[in-house]
Amino acid sequence: MKRWLPSPLLSASLLLMWLLLNQSVAAGHWLLGGALAILAPLLARPLQPHGHARIRRPLALFRLLWFSAIEIVRSCFNVSQIILLRRSADVNSQFIRVPLDLRSPHGLALLSCLINSTPGTVWVEIIPDSHELLLHVFDLHDEAWWVDTIKTRYEQPIIEVFESAEAEDRGERK
Repeated sequence: MKRWLPSPLLSASLLLMWLLLNQSVAAGHWLLGGALAILAPLLARPLQPHGHARIRRPLALFRLLWFSAIEIVRSCFNVSQIILLRRSADVNSQFIRVPLDLRSPHGLALLSCLINSTPGTVWVEIIPDSHELLLHVFDLHDEAWWVDTIKTRYEQPIIEVFESAEAEDRGERK
């Protein structure tokens, strides 16, 4: 079963999305949507070198996504205000380094998506030697606040969601 349907939840979501976007439950849409829902995960399998992410703590993931949505909206207002109301000479654009404990490739991908979705911040790179995140902040006033925010509000919940599941898979205790 896993061979032909590697991600049943993803397949079901794709089929549902196809039907919603087409606003039809006609037999043709069920067939085409079903074919796409089966083929898309099969064709995307080579793009997942680390396998599927296992989420053991979905509540922590929902809390993280809720906080991120609030932070994205807040940052939209702040960046808009800076762009519209302040002189460019008053903007303190800087690069900062944030040391990361996160090692899960899926967790790092999620962290990257969340940081890049937040206006005013850009994930630049992970420095391999020190495993630090190089982050560009549009208007930096307190570097310690940024480091603390990334570490406590983003990194810790992601570790809880992804790395605790990987440790349980390996038989370790955290």
